[in-house]
Amino acid sequence: MNNMKKRDLELYLHIPFCVKKCNYCDFFSAAGSREEQEAYVQAMIQEIRGYKDSLHSYEVKTVFLGGGTPSLLSERQAEELFQSLYDSFTIQKDAEITMEVNPGTVNLEKLKQYKAAGVNRLSLGLQSARNEELQRLGRIHTYEDFLATWNFTEKAGFENRNIDLMSELPGQTMESWEDTLEKVIALEPEHISAYSLILEEGTRFYHWYQEGKFDSGEWKLPSEEEEYRMGEWTIERLAKAGMERYEISNYARTGQECRHNLGYWDRVEYLGIGAGASSLLRNRRFSHIRNRKTYIEAIHEKQPIETEEELLSEESQMEEFMYLGLRKVNGISKEKFERTFQKPISEVYGTVIEHFQAEHLLECKGDRIFLSRRGMDVSNYVLAEFLLGE
Repeated sequence: MNNMKKRDLELYLHIPFCVKKCNYCDFFSAAGSREEQEAYVQAMIQEIRGYKDSLHSYEVKTVFLGGGTPSLLSERQAEELFQSLYDSFTIQKDAEITMEVNPGTVNLEKLKQYKAAGVNRLSLGLQSARNEELQRLGRIHTYEDFLATWNFTEKAGFENRNIDLMSELPGQTMESWEDTLEKVIALEPEHISAYSLILEEGTRFYHWYQEGKFDSGEWKLPSEEEEYRMGEWTIERLAKAGMERYEISNYARTGQECRHNLGYWDRVEYLGIGAGASSLLRNRRFSHIRNRKTYIEAIHEKQPIETEEELLSEESQMEEFMYLGLRKVNGISKEKFERTFQKPISEVYGTVIEHFQAEHLLECKGDRIFLSRRGMDVSNYVLAEFLLGE
C-alpha cells in the first residue's frame, strides 16, 4: 500500500474573454464570439484530461478561475470544465474553488449552477461605488448592477465572497474613496482586495497619461499626499470593521483569507490551464501560448502549448521566497528558509535585513521577519533589495 503523501497543488484556469477591455487592463483578454468561447472551453477540457496520468502524485487544494471574465461561461460550460477537473485530478474535499465574477454577467440561476458545479468562493470586480469613476475605468456595469449581482450571491447561498476595489483613480477624491469603502463595508463581505491603480504600458490609461489627460480637470490623478491618506485610512477603517490586513492589498475576516493567494505567496506549486496561463512545478516555471486561436489549434493537433520555460536556480528560489513571502503581513519564517535551502537566512540576507531593520522598514520577532507598517508603504523599494546580484 502506498502511503506517500501527495504534494499540494493549486490550479489556475484562465478564461481570456470579456465583454470589452477596461481602460486600465493589461491582462490577456479580449471580446470573442460564442463559437470561439465554446471551442476554447473544449480545448481547455482536452488539456485538463491530458494531465490525468502525469500529475497523480499531487492533490489539489485550491482552484481559481480568472480572466478576463470567467462569469461569461454558460452553466453547461462551467459544469463540463469542473467535471473534467474532478475526473483528472485528486481534489481535496474542502478545496477552495474561486470564480471571478463581473457585475451584470450573472443571474441567480447561473450562480446556483456554478455553486452546484463546485464553486464555493466568488471574487466580484466592483472597483468603485461611483458610477462616474466606473465610466472612466471603462467598466461595463454600474454600482446598481453590482448591488443586483451581490443580492444574487446572497440568494444563491455563497458565504465566501471577495470584492475588488481600486484607489488612486483618475478624478477620485478622498471623499469618493471613503464613500466607496463605506458602502462596501455595509455589505459585510468576507474579503476585500483594495488595489492601487497601476498605469500599465499598452493600456488606454497609459496612453492617456502620456498625453497629459490625467494632469488636470475631472481626470486628474490624486496627489501623493492624497494617495497616502487613502492608504492609511483604508487600513484603519477596515480594521475597525473587523477586516484585518494580511497582505499588502488584501483584507479579510478571521479564517476568510484567500487560500489560493496565500499559496502563491508561499510558493506552493501551481498549474495554469488555458492560453496565457503560467505554472510552477518542481521549480520549473513555464507559460502557455498567449493567443487563443493558436492555443485551440495546438491542443487539437497535440502540438506544444508552452512558449516560455525557466528552471529556477537556488538563487532564484531564494529571491522568490523573500519577495513573495514578505508581501504577507506576517512575513516569512527563518526556520523554513533554513530547512528549504540548508543555510541560515543570515548567511544570504543578513546585511539587507540589518539595513532595513535600522531604517525601521523590517521587523524581526522570534522566527518571523516581516515588513513594518512603514515598510508596507514602500514595499517595492524594500522587496527589490532581496534580488541577489542586483
